[in-house]
Amino acid sequence: MMAGFNIDFPTLGDLGDAWITQHLLVPQGFARGRAYEMSDWQFWCHANRYRVREDAKFVAPEDVGPGRPPLMGAAFTYQRTMVVGPQKTGKGPYSAAQVAFEAVGPSVFAGWARGGEAYKCSDNGCPCGFEWRYEAGEPMGMRHPSPLIQIGAFSEEQARNIYTPLKFSMDNGPLKKLLAPRQGFTRIMGLSGGEDADRIDVVTSAAKSRLGNPISDAEQDEAGLYTKSNNMIDFADTQARGAAGMGGRVHLTTNAWDPTENSYAQKTYEDGSPDTFIYYRNPDLEESLRDKDGRPLSFLTKANRRKIFQWVYEGSWWVNLDNIESEAMKLIRRGDPTQAERFFGNRLVQGLGSWLPEGAWNGAYSGVAP
Repeated sequence: MMAGFNIDFPTLGDLGDAWITQHLLVPQGFARGRAYEMSDWQFWCHANRYRVREDAKFVAPEDVGPGRPPLMGAAFTYQRTMVVGPQKTGKGPYSAAQVAFEAVGPSVFAGWARGGEAYKCSDNGCPCGFEWRYEAGEPMGMRHPSPLIQIGAFSEEQARNIYTPLKFSMDNGPLKKLLAPRQGFTRIMGLSGGEDADRIDVVTSAAKSRLGNPISDAEQDEAGLYTKSNNMIDFADTQARGAAGMGGRVHLTTNAWDPTENSYAQKTYEDGSPDTFIYYRNPDLEESLRDKDGRPLSFLTKANRRKIFQWVYEGSWWVNLDNIESEAMKLIRRGDPTQAERFFGNRLVQGLGSWLPEGAWNGAYSGVAP
């Protein structure tokens, strides 16, 4: 594991990691079709997403009733997670794997193991043969009884960041027995909740008829583009309310945002809520990426960019840094270096024409004066 990633808390992450590797496939490149294995940073985010509260008390389905509500999302330490990462770092396939796990995997807390219990896919409508034996004291997982999942994005093109890798696994792996693409949505098989239940929907600013429905999970892609002016902050808040009403949770992924736009991702970052987990490898907080005067390295120097790229893309082994440099240089040459910094350097820098003094935002968050 990468330095600093220490899993010393109860989590469904190990179970989820093994289940995902069994059911998801790599969607692109020379590794296409191989079992999808989360990288170190992806597993760290997954483990925290499914971190179980140590005081969580399971209510068995047959015991649910007045005074004994199901625990659902409240079993977990974090009700919201956000991953901030540069382009091509693997946020889309990561989210696709989480959608699959939420839909048909053992993503719901099912009590604490005494030792010897097992989760078996064969008990849950999947013939793949996967089994997981629990150790004593380990949190156990079960399928959600009525999953309603929304992939949220500003546009259909953005939503494809998540849906395209998910569909590849649905078409070519064990998921094809569990998830069935339909016209305009994906049916979650093995349940019988009716037409409006047990489904995965893509919801965008242009196609939001299902926005406001109670949901078990929301995956909000590129939340750094959700602003008040494009009505996407209201969109995201509505999804969050829909999740809260069903004991569900909300999960964001995004590139670094323009700090002058006051986006939904920025609001989430600044909120400081203890039940929000944020993974953001901010290069301006890394001591090794400072110059001799203690300031963040200039992005305009090729050698500096290489150091920044090596740090922010650590763990994303599939990324060719020469290609990243080439794409960054195209943006710099056309006069848009700040976009290159955000997209590839993972830095919070303002766009061209903004009113903030250059360096003010980075200084505020790096402990270095502008």
